[in-house]
Amino acid sequence: MPSIDDVKKNVPSMDELKAKIPSTEEMKAKLPSTQDIQAKLPSPETLKEDVVESTKSSLQSLRALVAGGVGGICAVVVGHPFDLVKVRMQTAEKGVYSGAIDVVRKTIAREGLARGLYAGVSAPLVGVTPMFAVSFWGYDVGKQLVSSFSTVENNQFSVAQISSAGFFSAIPMTLITAPFERVKVLLQIQGQKELKPGEKPKYSGGVDVVRQLYKEGGLKSVFRGSAMTLARDGPGSAAYFATYEVIKRRLTPKDEFGNPGQLSLTAVMAAGGAAGVAMWIPVFPVDTIKSRLQSAEGNPTIGGTIRQLYSKGGFKAFFPGMGPAMARAVPANAATFLGVELAQKAMSRMFD
Repeated sequence: MPSIDDVKKNVPSMDELKAKIPSTEEMKAKLPSTQDIQAKLPSPETLKEDVVESTKSSLQSLRALVAGGVGGICAVVVGHPFDLVKVRMQTAEKGVYSGAIDVVRKTIAREGLARGLYAGVSAPLVGVTPMFAVSFWGYDVGKQLVSSFSTVENNQFSVAQISSAGFFSAIPMTLITAPFERVKVLLQIQGQKELKPGEKPKYSGGVDVVRQLYKEGGLKSVFRGSAMTLARDGPGSAAYFATYEVIKRRLTPKDEFGNPGQLSLTAVMAAGGAAGVAMWIPVFPVDTIKSRLQSAEGNPTIGGTIRQLYSKGGFKAFFPGMGPAMARAVPANAATFLGVELAQKAMSRMFD
């Protein structure tokens, strides 16, 4: 064990400690000068440009939100009867309907023209408007994210970049789509039931559906089918926006110097209709599973729903209502993009 004298020898003296402490002049020399600090700070012009760019980006996203809402209203007005036929064919037992025309005929005979073909329209009108608004807003945000993580050449996104932004748009949209489609499906299929004299429908409207679902199983019941909704809308939205942008570019006229001109509204509608078809083709079986899952009683599972469908009709059972869906896709999505483009132009005239 070292003695006290040995310990004292190892302890530095005050003079040695003072020698190791830098002087005031040395410390000042190591501090950055005022000029150095000012050089590292952004200039007022740079700050102003950053604020303008940030404001422009926020306004662009807001415009996309509003334009998407307008497009959603157009889609519902044009496409709801087709969607009703599709859902009833997807959820009806085998043999109830012989085809899409039979659904229309029986629906009108039982419920009347307007009330029958627009059964459950309140839910999509309330839900599809914010759903499309969030979809187009999410697509705009997705493009901003893509620009941050990859290079956009000549200010034109590649098909892969558009698809990525489109897939991203489905993520926030699912939070709205899943519960509203659950309500819409239940309202659409209750018209299939033959009511006895004096018997009333189970649901009186969209709010009543939500109230009863929440009472039966809480939020889990209201949001049933969310996973299948995202499984449908993720790849569907990727194909949707990619197809629209590609066809839109090909239909855009160019002058003798190769500069793009003004796209006609007819071309916008053609690109929108093609986008709708491209969205449905790869995900239609997923939509069938979703509709069955959201309309079934009890606590069905995805696996159980798939097995049940396959056991009743094989692979063909996953494609009922394909005709009405394709028939709806063209006019509904043509109307959607027409509404979006007209809303964008109107806002440009008002605010630019």
